[in-house]
Amino acid sequence: MFDNFEFQNPEFFWLLLLLPVAIAWYFWKRNKLTAQVKISTLKGFKTGSGFLAKIRPLLFVLRLLALSFLITALARPRTVDVSTRTKTTRGIDIVIAIDVSASMLAKDLKPNRLEALKEVGGEFIMGRPNDRIGLVEYAGESYTRTPITSDKAIVLSSLDDIRYNSIIEGGTAIGMGLATSVNRLKDSKAKSKVIILMTDGVNNAGFIEPTTASELAVEFGIKVYTIGLGTNGTALSPVAMRPDGSFQYGSIPVEIDEDLLKEIAKKTGGLYFRATDNQKLEDIYEEINKLEKTDVEEFKYTNYEEKYRPLALFALGLLLFEILLRNTVFRSFV
Repeated sequence: MFDNFEFQNPEFFWLLLLLPVAIAWYFWKRNKLTAQVKISTLKGFKTGSGFLAKIRPLLFVLRLLALSFLITALARPRTVDVSTRTKTTRGIDIVIAIDVSASMLAKDLKPNRLEALKEVGGEFIMGRPNDRIGLVEYAGESYTRTPITSDKAIVLSSLDDIRYNSIIEGGTAIGMGLATSVNRLKDSKAKSKVIILMTDGVNNAGFIEPTTASELAVEFGIKVYTIGLGTNGTALSPVAMRPDGSFQYGSIPVEIDEDLLKEIAKKTGGLYFRATDNQKLEDIYEEINKLEKTDVEEFKYTNYEEKYRPLALFALGLLLFEILLRNTVFRSFV
């Protein structure tokens, strides 16, 4: 209720310490505030105090209230309304290229590589509210899943719908995935263009060489971060398909062309990462998130509404009322 309320000059509240002094002075002097007549006896006079005498302290109360409101007015109460407006001064366009080959169903990341990637990638997308993001899928060939867009709901929904399917030609076409991603960004007007390329294998398909695709990325000023997915040693991976369409799993060696991924990252000004488990994958995305910051300029507008005027006018009204009562109903020579 009072979050946006403040006093500009709170030091004036120290004057409130004078009020107890005034009250003490009043009780000490109250018997001397009215005229006194000394007589030898009260016999023949009606004793007892009248109604006006009983309510006479009201004058002092009115004066104290007037002083209290006046001191509060001097403290300058006011409400503060702060509004903000943000302006993105340096947007980033990002394409996430995802390997959807059968090996991405390996269970060295939990529940498997593809699902772990989707979970962490979703958190990354949610943490980039000011950037445009697109998705590219690739296996033996590649295609654009979602063009770069600022609508995060569309990107997240598209990411969630990514599944392994046998329609896409088998294999791992790293060059094709990278080339499609470059094609999505080459006409971008953003000051910073980034590709996050993830794979768990070696380039063994497609008609575009990864080195050619990385040279295209350099030509269009696109930085590529590469991520190798897979534990060290062997992983429980699909080795065959049963008649009912389910996979048969077996332990096979994890083979990632790290030299190629490092070369692509180095040539384009990016970095190479190796994700051997879920936590490492999450750490990698956090690191990329820190490296690729979007400059956001924030403007603050502060509106002050002064509240001292009603208090000052009320204090003046109380003082005038007290003076009026003192010089009419309670008129005296004191």
